[in-house]
Amino acid sequence: MQVKDALVGERRRLMAALADVPYLEPYPSHANFILCKVQGRDAKGVKDALANKGIMVRHYAKKELSGFIRISVGKPEHTDALLEALHSI
Repeated sequence: MQVKDALVGERRRLMAALADVPYLEPYPSHANFILCKVQGRDAKGVKDALANKGIMVRHYAKKELSGFIRISVGKPEHTDALLEALHSI
């Protein structure tokens, strides 16, 4: 139960922090990832910029999801690195 509780808590923290990123619109999730609509920027460009900083997120080439990135919920230090990278690109 500890792992599940940690994941739920970190997902909640990540969701709140992603809502503060001006170009992301995170969708509520009960999974181990959060789907975010990228607004005013190219989603693949955001994915590539994060990859250049060593942060891996998922981008889908399918037309219906091409404007989105999928961010996995990880450890708190992974969330911190992701947020720092998102605010620097």
